Amino acid sequence: MPRRSTTGGAAPAPGRAPVHAAPDGDRVLRGAVRQAAAPAAVLGLATLLSAGAGLLLPAALGRALDLLLARDPGAGRHVALCAALICGAAALDAVADLLGGTTAARSTAYLRHRLLRHVLAAGPRVTARTAPGDLVTRLVGNTADAAAAPATVATAAATAAGPLGAVAALGIISPWLAAAFLAGAPLLFLLLRSFARASGDCAARYQRIQGDIAGRLAEAVTGARTIAAAGTAGRERARVLAPLGGLSRQGHRMWRVQGRAGARAVTLVPLLQITVLAVAGVLLSGGRISVGDLLAASRYAVLATGIGMLTGRIGALVRARAAGRRIAEVLAVPPVRHGGLPLPPGPGTLELRGVGAVRDGRPVLSGIDLVVPGGTSLAVVGRSGSGKSVLAALAGRLADPDTGTVALDGVPLPALSHDALRGAVGHAFERPALLGATVGDALALGVTDPGREAVVAAARAACADGFVRRLPEGYDTPRAAAPLSGGEAQRLGLARAFAHAGRVLVLDDATSGLDSPTEREVGRALAHDVAARTRVVVARRASTAARADRVAWLEDGRLRATGPHAELWHLPEYRAVFGAD
Repeated sequence: MPRRSTTGGAAPAPGRAPVHAAPDGDRVLRGAVRQAAAPAAVLGLATLLSAGAGLLLPAALGRALDLLLARDPGAGRHVALCAALICGAAALDAVADLLGGTTAARSTAYLRHRLLRHVLAAGPRVTARTAPGDLVTRLVGNTADAAAAPATVATAAATAAGPLGAVAALGIISPWLAAAFLAGAPLLFLLLRSFARASGDCAARYQRIQGDIAGRLAEAVTGARTIAAAGTAGRERARVLAPLGGLSRQGHRMWRVQGRAGARAVTLVPLLQITVLAVAGVLLSGGRISVGDLLAASRYAVLATGIGMLTGRIGALVRARAAGRRIAEVLAVPPVRHGGLPLPPGPGTLELRGVGAVRDGRPVLSGIDLVVPGGTSLAVVGRSGSGKSVLAALAGRLADPDTGTVALDGVPLPALSHDALRGAVGHAFERPALLGATVGDALALGVTDPGREAVVAAARAACADGFVRRLPEGYDTPRAAAPLSGGEAQRLGLARAFAHAGRVLVLDDATSGLDSPTEREVGRALAHDVAARTRVVVARRASTAARADRVAWLEDGRLRATGPHAELWHLPEYRAVFGAD
């Protein structure tokens, strides 16, 4: 008779992954700055030298003008100095432009590689929290925005040196000139702070909405055939573009913020410059400064009010920080940690003890105690939402239980090394992702290359060898040149799993797209031709469950009963799982 489950609460799982220290956005940016330290340092030096040349030029121009007016023979040397400063600043600016591009490219590459490595290391944990389209936005767009931080930081000294040095130069010419400028400096500071706060909020919201639209678009592209079949293209287009109004509002808000800052700057900056020039005129009329000093003061007043450069740098840094926070949200998802133990000899016995799992704050599995003896097959059945796919993911450690342990031949899965675990457990899914340059590459994808003979044998067992050989170049056909039906893609996914079958093979609804005769052929291959000794199959068809040695019947996340399919079939509730009376 089937065994009824009587398990209660589950004990906490020993050996669970340690708490992952999540980086914040600024730490992400600091990592990018360190990665591009060498070109950024040279960039900072070049911009600082350029700023120095810019600060020396007004003084040199003023001195040259005074000497020319006095018909001093030494005026030529100062004119030559002015020309040298102009040419030197232009050359340094060209070098800075080149280094700025190099720094941004290196930082972008670093952030993209880091984020991609983490996404692949965390696996399904990431896609469970962030839509694939939004992930692509963070990998592509947000990393480019964040990569502006190293160049912005590197040029910060030069950006500040221009206005501060200009104020100091005004003070050298006359303390009254510096005092005239500093009288309006608090207003300039408040303008910059207000711009930074408002633009930061705009940038963060804009990037979030961009990610939302990208996520919706990726879903629509994936389901293009379903949308076409349902005739809902217009409705889907409206769904994808629904957040566009919010994106437009944030974009317009950003322009309004910049416009207000620009308008205030247009009012404030000329007033400061006029004030400085007015004081300089008074000093000139009193004989306290020369005509050359007046020229220098006018140039320094322009440099001191370099609001355009400052707002540009602040805007870039604000966008970089907003992007850094979005990158940090993904990096906060803990990666899968592996132990260092090899897998000892054994028959492939899979044990789940007190296993529980929570998704979106809701328990989807609770108190699962289950043993799959080595060399046997287990069908996992249950209504939609009963936790079948979650149990399949836990069985192969595509996810970790929130409570309890999963062990293979007595070793908890987290204690196994990466290669030991992935070499021992194979997976096939309802919608497999076929990766690789050719069809053969897609089937061979795994920790180790099984070789062409094993790949062909696996394809034959999955009833895929026939249609693969009919492709233009057989197993060497490029993936892009091999359009596949849903059933053919499932068979290739099965073949890939068979080619890498170790001790355990987990099939998560991986035969749902096969017709009945093909499914029977695959079922016979599973029992006789596939190397995996232990098989866990998520079954939606009664025929699939009937071919298994035992059935685990899930109901509302708990183990309702286990036993042979033939015995469970006597229960009306069990038959109802398959829609049978």
